[in-house]
Amino acid sequence: MINIKTTNDGSNTLYSSRFNEHYHSTFGAIEESNCVYIEAGLNHSRLNSIKVFEVGFGTGLNAILTCAESLKRPLTVEYTAIELYPVELEIINHLNYMDFLTVDQKSVCKKIQTCKWNKKVKISDNFTLQKINSDFIHYEFQEKYDLIYFDAFAPDKQPEMWEPENFIKIYESLNNEGLLTTYSSKGSVKINLRKAGFKVTRLKGPTGKRHILRAEKI
Repeated sequence: MINIKTTNDGSNTLYSSRFNEHYHSTFGAIEESNCVYIEAGLNHSRLNSIKVFEVGFGTGLNAILTCAESLKRPLTVEYTAIELYPVELEIINHLNYMDFLTVDQKSVCKKIQTCKWNKKVKISDNFTLQKINSDFIHYEFQEKYDLIYFDAFAPDKQPEMWEPENFIKIYESLNNEGLLTTYSSKGSVKINLRKAGFKVTRLKGPTGKRHILRAEKI
């Protein structure tokens, strides 16, 4: 069962009884996503044309914020996301993320949550999206990427996602100087990222979380 919850910054998250976990920080869903994936990842890359792969599409919030960012400046994004358990559209339609966007951003970004799965979709002139309904553990990358948003459920809830072999697979899928960002700064996560070859940097986290991680392919 999945229930909608409101976080401290006013934005929604979901609670999954399957994993006994919220999809985002209850201190602020949008604040967390902006900190971990937009500021530490997308903006840090400084690329004007970027290929992003998200592990764990979830509510679509990270894709929405990335698309919104692409409307603020010259930025072309090819966005691919994988999700084994897509959230039902009936629930998606009740999330309040559009309330936090400008009118122009809203008209574009609302397509992200409702577009078809397993098909590349043009969301705007400079943002394309492909949502893949599949298990990342068995997924084989077909392309190279510049940035990975690693947003699986926590290591103690979904430990199989955080194993070294998955980070090795990601490392090999990245272009040189490619980045991975994630909300978890757990010791075992840092160890497994380093085993895969990443240079790992601990960064200041959002409200309620002391640190997050950025990993770079070197």
